Amino acid sequence: MSKRLSPYLCIRSYFIEIMLTHHVLFWLKPETSEEQKAAFKKGLESLQGVESVKALYVGVPAPISRPVVDTTYTFSLLIVFEDLAGHDVYQVHPIHKSFLDSYRALFEKVVIYDAE
Repeated sequence: MSKRLSPYLCIRSYFIEIMLTHHVLFWLKPETSEEQKAAFKKGLESLQGVESVKALYVGVPAPISRPVVDTTYTFSLLIVFEDLAGHDVYQVHPIHKSFLDSYRALFEKVVIYDAE
């Protein structure tokens, strides 16, 4: 019989209880330049300035070739919040709103997965 593990994430040798993860996949428009992509990545990283963000990871598709793995997105953003209230603070925070205002024009598609 397997024992169910508690939902914990190890970040820089500290364990935090995961209450809510916010995973956003961005597909940028094909005409997006490398300079725009670099600025977009910095914009994603700026979201760490929202006080309710407990952990943040920005990535690009890993070089994995399996039929079940989607590598068509441009950037992945994974944010960990302590709770739903932290997520709600993030959604209306000026840093998040500024990111959207600055980069929304580059989005071709966005898919969001929130999990608790």
